[in-house]
Amino acid sequence: MTVAVVTDSTSALPERLRAAQGNLTVLGIPVLIGGEEHREGEGIGPAEILQALREPRTTVTTSRLSPELLRETYGRLLDEGAAGVVSVHLSGKLSGTVAAAEAAAAGFGGRVAVVDSLGAGMGVGFPALAAADAADKGGDVLECASAAQEAISRTTTYFYLDTLEYLRRGGRIGTAKALVGTALSVKPILGVDDGRIDMIEKVRTPTRGLQRLAALAVGDAGDSQVEMAVHHLGAERRAEALADWLGERFGDRLLRMDVTEVGAAIGAHCGPGLVSVITRRLA
Repeated sequence: MTVAVVTDSTSALPERLRAAQGNLTVLGIPVLIGGEEHREGEGIGPAEILQALREPRTTVTTSRLSPELLRETYGRLLDEGAAGVVSVHLSGKLSGTVAAAEAAAAGFGGRVAVVDSLGAGMGVGFPALAAADAADKGGDVLECASAAQEAISRTTTYFYLDTLEYLRRGGRIGTAKALVGTALSVKPILGVDDGRIDMIEKVRTPTRGLQRLAALAVGDAGDSQVEMAVHHLGAERRAEALADWLGERFGDRLLRMDVTEVGAAIGAHCGPGLVSVITRRLA
């Protein structure tokens, strides 16, 4: 029996990575478009969220995973023979999903460990994959959770937005900062620090934004081998250009690069034009 790993759709895991992990379950975050609830990954994805965000009269919001769904998922996996469950989720400072997971896990007598990724996108995906890899090697719940925590300590996230308006609407960043960020067409560079979104600097153009994302990622990587992910929403050319430059810069030290368009849950809060680079340093 192996440990099962559960995560949520904000992990933005590429389909090929999800398919390669037989012990990994991804739960779709609820997304409300115009008051109608959808489940990310079930008929709602990047194309649908882009269309909704571009319609000024349509409201787009997200919700946490429910304790009931998480409890049912944990119970099913254990009933199917899992030795335990490690549940890795979007930063608890950005979403209530971690709290819901902890409430759901309380009834399983230590057989379920909840890990707050303190991140988003592949900032969730990298630790979830690390836990799944540890499970494949025969690790128990504590060992798999420890592998996830180790990945978290080695992962950094930076992102460029065309505007802070969508984060402001969702309450993920203060109104004053949002107003400063949108003045005079200034473009924000943000980072995730200890689970919170912080302003790092402001740039004037998307090109400069990509240059700064690259420089920040290179600086954090140091001399390590790395795995990287570049996310985007409606900005494929920018994302591919950034990934190509990073590939040339890191050469053989880049062990994996994935370029993915984020789903509805992240897209709803970041808006069209998002480009993000997430780096996991390896030993």
